[in-house]
Amino acid sequence: MFYTYIIKSISNPKRTYIGFTSNIEERLKSHNLGKSSYTEKYRPWRLTFSAAFPDKSTAMEFEKYLKSGSGKAFASKHFKIK
Repeated sequence: MFYTYIIKSISNPKRTYIGFTSNIEERLKSHNLGKSSYTEKYRPWRLTFSAAFPDKSTAMEFEKYLKSGSGKAFASKHFKIK
């Protein structure tokens, strides 16, 4: 399985990050250990949304959509992500 996820910074709640992975627990741990240059300065992070997909391409497409303008509006409305 592959996952598209949204995490929110606990230290700076206005910051969110959207990504995809095949191991959501390990990826969240990686973000919280500072292994991602984009997310390291806003640690710690908490998972606010995840969706499972049977293949990598679908997870990547959904990630790309969530990062678009309409995808951000969709996430804000349906997942209460601001």
